[in-house]
Amino acid sequence: MHYGYIGLGNLGGHLAASLLQAGHRVTVYDRNPKLAERHAALGATVAPSVSALAETVDHVFTCLPNPAVSEAVLAELMTGLKPGATWIENSTLGRDDVLRLAGLARIGEVRLLEAPVTGGVHLAARGEITVLLGGDQDLVDLHRPALSVIGKRLFHMGPLGSAAVIKVITNMLAFIHLKATSEALMLAKRGGLDLGQAWHAIAASSGNSFVHETEGALILNGSYDIAFNVDLALKDLGFALGFGKEFGVPLDLASVTQQTYIAAKAAFGGEAQSPMIAKLLEDLLHTDLRAEGFPARLE
Repeated sequence: MHYGYIGLGNLGGHLAASLLQAGHRVTVYDRNPKLAERHAALGATVAPSVSALAETVDHVFTCLPNPAVSEAVLAELMTGLKPGATWIENSTLGRDDVLRLAGLARIGEVRLLEAPVTGGVHLAARGEITVLLGGDQDLVDLHRPALSVIGKRLFHMGPLGSAAVIKVITNMLAFIHLKATSEALMLAKRGGLDLGQAWHAIAASSGNSFVHETEGALILNGSYDIAFNVDLALKDLGFALGFGKEFGVPLDLASVTQQTYIAAKAAFGGEAQSPMIAKLLEDLLHTDLRAEGFPARLE
């Protein structure tokens, strides 16, 4: 099968590279042509436009920043994708967006398989990210060989919309854990502890989390560079709080965490790295959270 991949940013670039490294035939496109240079070196064909890509591939992956961009790209795809093609969406979308876009795709006899990913850019670079799937079983089966090279673990959550719900839940938890880790590290620093040793002690304790082990390390380095920004966090928290209202679930921690991210956007801008919510606390207390031996980026 000949796949297209559109959106070669922090996540999508690694996912497309994994397909190429596994021997899949791939045509790529990004509005920033420089992002495709890596993929061309790996054997990809670089398309000049979304519509040109659509005319040449059997199926297409996308990894895009928000639902509006996904809809705009879909409109261009529909000018060229063959009936029976699958649109595999790695972006994080709201459930209502997934169902609406799936309906638009069906007009052109294109079927949507939602496949948002979770675990971080460093796992995407290794082909070990987790893929959350929503859609028909036959599409999961058809594309399993390709999905299995971009992700180490695949979870078919159910019909379309199901993956959107679980992806938002996992991101909500990550942002809450990041706020908790920031406060915990500050408590350790203001309590006079060696921060590096404190980080290791927490990692070996019942208070540990994936976020503490990953983003906590980047805070201690001072880079904060998780390749995921404040605006994206606010988008996902908005989705989570919307689900809370719809399903009748009070989300106290998510609400407080959203306010922290709003403050971070006001202080540092929407393009600031998500772990910079820790810097809000550092600046407020005039206390940095640095320790030796922690990485600037996750590998």
